[in-house]
Amino acid sequence: MVKDKYFIYPKDVSAFGFDWGKLSLTVAPEVNGASRFSGGVVELPSGEGHSRHNHPGAEEIIFVISGEGEQMVEDETGNPITRKVASGCTIYIPESRFHSTKNTGGGPMLLFVVYSPAGPELALRDLPDFRLLQPGF
Repeated sequence: MVKDKYFIYPKDVSAFGFDWGKLSLTVAPEVNGASRFSGGVVELPSGEGHSRHNHPGAEEIIFVISGEGEQMVEDETGNPITRKVASGCTIYIPESRFHSTKNTGGGPMLLFVVYSPAGPELALRDLPDFRLLQPGF
């Protein structure tokens, strides 16, 4: 757990690094004892994004802090719905629904993501390009 469990910056925690960007969990059971949800900041460099995936048994909220991109969410029949998204947009991903995000802007795209219940993000550690980045990176 981090020293101050109530006020946490992404630089204060280790991050999940990938070829497409990184996720810094700033709220999670292992970070500050949160039990009903987890979340953190995702940084996608220009032109990068994560491929279609889902989180079985979990809902997700994505809030676009800055940047612009394309977000895909599959509807209840499995049809992909893709929209342009930008700063200020909130995206709701229903439980177990497939989705993907791509940064189409010229600079980094920052997102705040929330998973409920906590835990589905830990499966990201099993991806072949996963690497643990120490705090401050």
